[in-house]
This record gives sequence, structure tokens and C-alpha cells, in this order.
Amino acid sequence: MAASNTDSCDIAIVGGGLAGGLAALALAAKRPGLDVRLVEPGPIGGNHIWSFFDSDIAKRDRWLVAPVVRYHWDRYDVAFPAHARTLRMGYKSITGEALAEAVAAALPEGRIVADKAKHVAPDHLLLARGGRLSAKHVIDARGAGKLSDLDCGWQKFVGQALTVEGGHGIDRPLVMDATVDQLGGYRFVYLLPFDAETIFVEDTYYSDSPDLDVAAIRDRIADYAALHQWNVTATTREETGVLPVVVAGDFDRLWPESDRTARIGVRAGVFHALTGYSLPDAVRTAAALPDLIGSADLPILLRDRAAASWRRQRFYRMLGAMLFRAAEPAERYRIFERFYRLSPGLIARFYAGRPNAADKLRILSGKPPVPVGRAIAALSRLDWK
Repeated sequence: MAASNTDSCDIAIVGGGLAGGLAALALAAKRPGLDVRLVEPGPIGGNHIWSFFDSDIAKRDRWLVAPVVRYHWDRYDVAFPAHARTLRMGYKSITGEALAEAVAAALPEGRIVADKAKHVAPDHLLLARGGRLSAKHVIDARGAGKLSDLDCGWQKFVGQALTVEGGHGIDRPLVMDATVDQLGGYRFVYLLPFDAETIFVEDTYYSDSPDLDVAAIRDRIADYAALHQWNVTATTREETGVLPVVVAGDFDRLWPESDRTARIGVRAGVFHALTGYSLPDAVRTAAALPDLIGSADLPILLRDRAAASWRRQRFYRMLGAMLFRAAEPAERYRIFERFYRLSPGLIARFYAGRPNAADKLRILSGKPPVPVGRAIAALSRLDWK
């Protein structure tokens, strides 16, 4: 629906991606008496697949994602030129379609506003088709905003779901296949077997540039399928993405203290600095939102949470500096190859964004996979805010 010229609600969430969709689900479940509107011009969730390790999400928060999980496995593989391994760790995937179905079922009729916000303020927004929607709180969940103030590398990808006649023979995710040619930075192929004849193949790059040559990567996916002798009869979905891998930046410039509009998700700078993934943080924020929403200081509370997350990500920004500033592009895979020799518990905490002091020391100890002099030079040039 489109909002009327003058409409009002308790909470207006702007952006129906992962962060906005999960926030709407959490509020619908825990604060059903609130009038929550979700403003999104396109399909809720979009054309995306989000995956996560079981350890990424605290047990107390798993109720939120359980209804939208479409695929799950009890282990996953990684493969590098000199190392391969199976990790017994639960792995799950959510689709944009599953998120859309859950949100549509959770919100009463008329609460999804199929329009774009052309102006967003703390207590109202203006809609592209005309009209104003007022709210006690506006929450901006529109994804990445202005990134020019950040020093970034990029994780970029093209993913396709392929139908393989006769089966593909893969029974669990291959989260990193780095045995492929190292092109355009650290490159790996990511596999998710949805069923015996459907496999999602994502060709991914840790690259210095955000430029994405979709046609060239489609050809590389086709070459990968041919190498495995898969008889591909259809491509049933395709998604692309360019995620920031933050090396340095000032949080106060990303979200100025003077900006009193509440933010969540990537818009708030809340994501894993080294992988660009935002699902664990999106779940944590959404699960906390029902208890925070009653405060008049909601924007301050959310900004304080985001600033604390930014500070905790300093270690990951340091690793990003070594990856993008100290390692030669064709040699970056060695950093991940070394990392995947570490203990499963450390790996789990690393991806969940909760490494302890011993984890950090273990990651940095031993013979470094990058030249020491270049690593020191890269770190010395950074702004460590």
C-alpha cells in the first residue's frame, strides 16, 4: 500500500532488507500493540541469500531467525592449495523470499508501505509518491550510506543457483574453495547444495576495487561447473554484491552525533569489518529493539551500541590493513589458509565477532603470512579510531 498524505504510526522502519526485516519481526513478536510500518519500494529481503554459523547467534536470540531458515547443514568444508578441512559446525541459510513471507505474515495488513523514502527525519519521513508518515521513532535501515569517509577494501561476488541434471555430488557447504586461480585479489568459490540437483555457486573476491565485472564472473562460474563436469540445465537465481571491508575510519563521521535519526544495520556501521557480513549484528540489534523502543532516547541508545561495536571491530580493521595493504593480491589466500588451521572454537568466535584476548594473540602469533616490514608500514599509516 502507499501511505495517505498525512499518516502516523508508532515506529517507521525505512528499508526492508535484512536489518529492517528482522527488526519488524522482533517488534511484531514482542511488542504486538505497536503500530509498526515497514517502508520498502521493492520486495522485502530482495534477491539475497544470507548464511551464518550456529555460533554467530546467541541461543537466546535464535527464535528470531528460526522461522526464516530455509537450509541447514551440520558441517562445512574449506579448501586451499596446501590445506583442506571439514569443520563440524552448524551452518544455515536464509533467503530473501523467506524473510518476505515471514514479515508479511507478522505485520497486519497495510503495515508494509511499498514506497521509497525521499527524506528521513527522527520523527517523520516523506514518501516518493507523495505524503508524509509521522512516527514516534523513525529507524533508518536502508543499508550502506556514504562510505567515502572510510578506508575500505571490498568483498564482491556474483552468485548463481544452478540446476545440475543427474546431481552435483556436493552434500555440504564448501565455504571457501581457494584452489581456484587467484584473480583480482583473494578469490574463492563458495558452494551451497540446496538439494541433490540444485547448487548455489558464488565466485567471491577480496579486491582493492568495488568494480564488479558480472559478465566475466558468470563465465568463471560456468568454467567452474564445467571443471566439475556438471550438466547445468538452468540458472534459477542470480545475485550480486559489493561489501565494504573497513580498514580505517572515524565512526563520528559515519554517524555524526548531531544526527538524531535512529539507525540499524549497515546504515549504523554495524557489520563485521573484515567480512562485511551483517547478519549476526542485525539479529542482536533486532532482538534488543523491543526492550529499547520505549525510550525517548532510542537514537542515542542505538548510536551508543553502534559506536561500541565499532570500537570492538578495531582488531578486524587491523587485520584488514594487513590483508589489503601488506599482502600481494595473489598471495592473500595464505592469510586465510593459515587462519583455517586454527582451532574450531577460535574460528567460531572470530566470525561471531567475539574473539577473546587469547584468540587475538593466537591469530597474530607465529610466522606471519605477509612481509613483516610491509605489515608494520601498513599499520603505521592507519587512523585507529
